[in-house]
Amino acid sequence: MASEPLQEQLSRPITDLTDLSAAAPANGAPAYDSAPYRGLPLRQPARPPVPVVEPGAVELTGPVFGPADVGPLDSDLTRQHRGEPLGERITVSGRILDRHGRPVRGQLVEMWQANAAGRYAHRADQHDAPLDPNFTGTGRCLTDDEGRYHFTTVRPGAYPWNHHRNAWRPSHLHFSLFGTAFAQRLVTQMYFPGDPLVPYDALWRAIDDPARARVIAAYDPALNIPEWSLGYHWDIVLDGPAATPAEGGR
Repeated sequence: MASEPLQEQLSRPITDLTDLSAAAPANGAPAYDSAPYRGLPLRQPARPPVPVVEPGAVELTGPVFGPADVGPLDSDLTRQHRGEPLGERITVSGRILDRHGRPVRGQLVEMWQANAAGRYAHRADQHDAPLDPNFTGTGRCLTDDEGRYHFTTVRPGAYPWNHHRNAWRPSHLHFSLFGTAFAQRLVTQMYFPGDPLVPYDALWRAIDDPARARVIAAYDPALNIPEWSLGYHWDIVLDGPAATPAEGGR
């Protein structure tokens, strides 16, 4: 009898947990305590919602950002230090839309990522990969009148994590948006097309199919900068049936 292929052996923990998650609770609630991503319960609220007496009161304590709060280098992660970071330069752009396809103007978009070697500039990241002194891995921008955002950075590297045996996270960018109100905050991740690690990623597999396709960017030669960087296009929908999946569900 032929031995089981190596990749099937590595993927079995995810597959087994996926089968378990198919059994939803009797009350119809999402099976957040199931997998394929075992860390999902940690991303869920641990306490019940706090009632708000006045619907607009929550906005009074939310941050307000304007053009003066975002500098010209905030969206170009390759120019934030004295030297150039290592890695493949990329540009990432797209539109922030509401459920009706209308642009969300003046939206604060925050982005963070690992460097080209797959390591974050954070003391909690102990991955045995080099840090880049010329790359911090954080950026932000405000959307224009068409709801468009734009970042220049380097493609992040894959890195190992302890979800299951020999698990690696594919290249990805983290995004945070506040929508049209602070209470609408969306935190999500963008993946790259053609990455062979994506189908084996526990976080990606935790997204309901076919919504998984919404977190994968598209290569867009129109966004290329000649002799400089490759371009990727990724739109984000804040709510509605076509909403971009959020970390930990909605």
